[in-house]
Amino acid sequence: MESVTVQQLGVQYRMVEALKDVNCDIKPGRLTGIIGPNGAGKSTLIKAMLGLVPTTGGTAMYKGKPLMEQLEKVAYVPQRSQIDWTYPATVWDVVLMGRVRKTGWFRRYSMVSRHLAAEALDRVGMSDYRNRPIGQLSGGQQQRVFLARALTEEAEIFCFDEPLVGIDKKTEAVIFDIFHELANAGKTLMVVNHDLGQAITNFDDLILLNREIIASGSRKQVLSADNLQRAYGGQVVFFSEEAAA
Repeated sequence: MESVTVQQLGVQYRMVEALKDVNCDIKPGRLTGIIGPNGAGKSTLIKAMLGLVPTTGGTAMYKGKPLMEQLEKVAYVPQRSQIDWTYPATVWDVVLMGRVRKTGWFRRYSMVSRHLAAEALDRVGMSDYRNRPIGQLSGGQQQRVFLARALTEEAEIFCFDEPLVGIDKKTEAVIFDIFHELANAGKTLMVVNHDLGQAITNFDDLILLNREIIASGSRKQVLSADNLQRAYGGQVVFFSEEAAA
């Protein structure tokens, strides 16, 4: 199992430096959270690693090759705000979309693909909603469906952009249970997290970002008062003491 290695990654939007010389390792078998204040470049980091936004330099490497050249090994779930929820698709349609890359466009899904989709829906507790239009679901239900779609991709690397926004506690528990199962299976998981609440205790490693790396490593290493001061400038959202334990 190899880490994803980010080397001197930079991104610039309209002459504004969004990311500057980012260097970090994302280890397999561990749940890694990407945290930082608003506008810190958290989502941009994942997009830059995957080649979804132009970079000014640097790269993300995996097994000796740029990660953007190995997207068949990656399952990426964007923020809910970036998804068109009016698209006329059922829950079942959305989950099966996770098999398009392996099946090919305009080809019929195999029995294996259908079995994987059904298994993934059951795993996230959404089997009873398979015929429901995706736009009619709650935010938490929609997030579960897209988690199921990611599971059907049988990826090595999973990237989730703010999957905890607008969801209920039950869905949060389901999501973290599956995240930990994937980590225990040796998968690589990156999760953009928008706050420092109780949920942060679920992460093994953290990348603290504010356009550049403030700290990366274990939760205890990263969540120091000095690091948080440097990242947030004193505007630190409350988190429990056990978060840094």
